[in-house]
Amino acid sequence: MAMTMSGEIQLAAPRVVVWAKLNDPEVLKACIPGCEELEKTDDQGFRAVARMKVGPVSARFRGKVALSDLDPPKGYKISGEGEGGVAGFAKGSAKVDLLERDGGTLLSYHVDAQIGGKLAQLGQRLVNGTAKKLADEFFANFARAL
Repeated sequence: MAMTMSGEIQLAAPRVVVWAKLNDPEVLKACIPGCEELEKTDDQGFRAVARMKVGPVSARFRGKVALSDLDPPKGYKISGEGEGGVAGFAKGSAKVDLLERDGGTLLSYHVDAQIGGKLAQLGQRLVNGTAKKLADEFFANFARAL
């Protein structure tokens, strides 16, 4: 099942600070809902473990994340894939852009993702609703971390 999601959030911090926090594994680990481990593997990559629940399906996902198209401090592309055992898999990418606006930073994102396994059987509305909720939770946590 394919899904897309876009959004933006106004952050009360300078763009260089937002950029630094978006590249800090400790900040990201604290902000990502369900994140149990996030370890930098090289300059453009991370290894991650996160526990997620989508409707009746709960799983521990292990995966990797890579950064590309880096344009500090304006944005990057983040791509990842994870396996959740019998729950299925998820993979996708997000384009993240940072613009100086109103004395702070406007962060905008566009996500393209695919999921399979039991997760895909749950239905588009439930999966999209959960993805939106997780994104909102991440950005609320991230705004507090700034």
